[in-house]
Amino acid sequence: MVTTISPDRLKELLDGDEDFTLIDTRPEESYEAWHVRGAVNYPFDPEEDLDGRVDEIDELVGDDDRVITICGKGLSSGNLATQLADELDDREVNAVDGGMKAWSGVYDHVEIDVGESARAVQLQRRAKGCLSYVVGCAQTGEGVAVDPTEDGDEVKAAATAADLTISAVIDTHVHADHVSGGRRLADELDVPYYLGEGAAERDVEIPFDALGRNEALEVGELSLKALYTPGHTSEMLSILVGDAAVLTADALHADSVGRTELEFSEGEGDQGARMLYESLHRTLLAEPDGLAVLPGHVTVTEDGEFVTGSPGEPIATTVREARTEMDVLQLDEEEFVSRLADPGEEPANYEEIIEINRGVRDLDPEERTELELGPNNCSA
Repeated sequence: MVTTISPDRLKELLDGDEDFTLIDTRPEESYEAWHVRGAVNYPFDPEEDLDGRVDEIDELVGDDDRVITICGKGLSSGNLATQLADELDDREVNAVDGGMKAWSGVYDHVEIDVGESARAVQLQRRAKGCLSYVVGCAQTGEGVAVDPTEDGDEVKAAATAADLTISAVIDTHVHADHVSGGRRLADELDVPYYLGEGAAERDVEIPFDALGRNEALEVGELSLKALYTPGHTSEMLSILVGDAAVLTADALHADSVGRTELEFSEGEGDQGARMLYESLHRTLLAEPDGLAVLPGHVTVTEDGEFVTGSPGEPIATTVREARTEMDVLQLDEEEFVSRLADPGEEPANYEEIIEINRGVRDLDPEERTELELGPNNCSA
């Protein structure tokens, strides 16, 4: 009998010292586009029979005493695991419950040092590299959720662990790579939901309270200031957390900047790049050198690795480090615009995701999850 393991248990095993072989049974094209760190590919169909090919598995597994299978939703990997359990008596065989779809919902909660007066938790969506935050006042326990995904329980758990009560929800912009959970979370908690005031110009039909340029929200004794930093989108905000940190969303990442062409029509691709150049050099990089930069994404490679940092550790930089060490920020405006002209593969289904986040389209939860599977591809 095959024992299934949860995606969170797979995370624990990946972070631990135990040796095992993770076999991804999806087609090669799906595996090459996006897979869990360390997985090997052995395409296998839900109805397929091993038919004497156990030696091939033995060669893949080598000396490991444990074999774990994973696929898109748990069907083909469950089939392979069931057959392997009958053939590999000397090895433990598991299948990942829910497959890559469930793996996409695995998070790490990372405490961020933002001084004695504030608390901050970075929620890292491990498979996609989406980063969201709960920040709040250490004295009063009042907090705000920033850029939450649809996994609202993760946000609430992070707030509870940090002794914060969420009194407002902010989306820094209309996201293109994942479905926002901001409006739903705000409704569930009966608290205000904020977007930048420029969202009205994008025909956002979801009700929201508008945050104006340089407007401050008082969260207990902590001030959260909305900095207008367009470029990735025309309404993009960054959120200044007291005098300790700035949540830069997709304006500035820890090792790159956000892509700038998704909102703008063909032939206007350089418009966003010029907006972002000004936002970076006149706003964000004008902040004090020691200010912590907490981005909205970290790039995840096709092999499931973070390009910057490691899961479970803070993904951050400082204004000084970004200004002096990030190659793209050394370019003049024309060079910057040219560099951003070819940012690479677009986020999967981004046009449909934008429509959902604007409130002009709706899908059931399972369809929304499938739309956003894969890496975020928001960096330029």
